[in-house]
Amino acid sequence: MINGFIFDLDGVIVNTEEHHYKAWKEIANKLNVDFNKSLNENLKGLSRKESLKKLLELNKKKISENEFVNFLIEKNKIYKSLIDGIDETNILDGVQNILKIADKNNISVAIGSSSKNAKMILKKLNLYNRFKIIIDGNMVTNPKPDPEVFIKAAKLMRKKIDECIVFEDAVSGIIAAERGGFKVIGVRNLNLKNRTDQFINSLSEFRLDDYEKKI
Repeated sequence: MINGFIFDLDGVIVNTEEHHYKAWKEIANKLNVDFNKSLNENLKGLSRKESLKKLLELNKKKISENEFVNFLIEKNKIYKSLIDGIDETNILDGVQNILKIADKNNISVAIGSSSKNAKMILKKLNLYNRFKIIIDGNMVTNPKPDPEVFIKAAKLMRKKIDECIVFEDAVSGIIAAERGGFKVIGVRNLNLKNRTDQFINSLSEFRLDDYEKKI
């Protein structure tokens, strides 16, 4: 039986992908390195620190430790200014429906996100009080693809790992869920179609009864 839903935030609950992309694009311009939508796929699901590492790695660029820290700070400032105006209209299709499914079936819900801005974003969406368990980038030592974020969420929900489903839209998140032993559903990102237990285009497609029949 499924007793816990763990959701990634960006790309699953809220549409902030373009905001992240624009912020990293500005940083890439300042670094004078290549960056486009295709390269951005490599950053999805990663922490801010790991994203900058990946951006530099993809371009074979080296910078000092001090520059690295300053670029992390600057990226966050740019991103926070871009998301300042988000609200409930940025909530992705099917979120409210799947939360109703959770309520109806007495299923606990949690957020498991690499974002250090997760709580702020959830407050802007008026969803903060909907998730009693919120594990974000400030609460883990090892970011995705390490499973720590999901394991902590399950532990705080007091659920066994095999009772939980992780909903993810990024390869790093899928790897993290699999490493942790979780059931995992890929959402929206077509690159995940053959990498997960099930793929759905949006949370509105999820059917609990059908899923439980398959497991």
